[in-house]
Amino acid sequence: MIQLDRLTKRHGGTTVVHELSCTVLPGRVTGFLGPNGAGKSTTLRMLLGLTRPTSGRATIGGRHYPDLPDPLRRVGALLEATPVHQERTARQHLRALAHTHGLPDSRVGQVLALAGISAAADRHACRFSLGMRQRLGIAAALLGDPAVLVLDEPTNGLDPDGVHWLRLLLHELAAQGRTVLVSSHLLSEMALTAHHLLILGRGRLLADAPLTDLRAADGSLEPAYLALTRNSVEFGAVR
Repeated sequence: MIQLDRLTKRHGGTTVVHELSCTVLPGRVTGFLGPNGAGKSTTLRMLLGLTRPTSGRATIGGRHYPDLPDPLRRVGALLEATPVHQERTARQHLRALAHTHGLPDSRVGQVLALAGISAAADRHACRFSLGMRQRLGIAAALLGDPAVLVLDEPTNGLDPDGVHWLRLLLHELAAQGRTVLVSSHLLSEMALTAHHLLILGRGRLLADAPLTDLRAADGSLEPAYLALTRNSVEFGAVR
């Protein structure tokens, strides 16, 4: 499981993430929901060892990400603007990752099919649309068949069919007992995808609850979400 313990990040005089503590459990899709600028991406970068926390801890299975043996086999991650060599084909990109991490070539074909991009496997990445690049990034995240998935705004650029495909995929991965953490600023999508929500506003954890606990009588999430995020604005910039 993923654990955040009083995780804090400051830039100058502004605290971007403020003493964030929560646990992300396996077997369900956990949505990391909040408006743009809430601190979601910074939190995920700290979790993945790309940004150093000012204080606090972020661990996966009790260990910091940089200390994990065979990290691609344990954690699959997709962050915004994940780099891809533009002169490589999708297949070449995944093969390079597989060889670097000691994975068999057969896995490349499997994740290309899983991501629905087998037909474009030999097309150069520079010719991919944003949605195709997202699918390639998801394929890369699944390459090591990891027990933990961390995806930052994975629906960005996907068409409606792609969004539906991703939703079903995440539910299937969670049903297999994996830990799935997905960040988004889209309330409507999280309402259809997540089983549990972590709601962030101005770097503070505003809610940590099952989706069913946050729904109104008519099934809507909007009233609870707006009340929580409106209250967070009253805090102003966290200092």
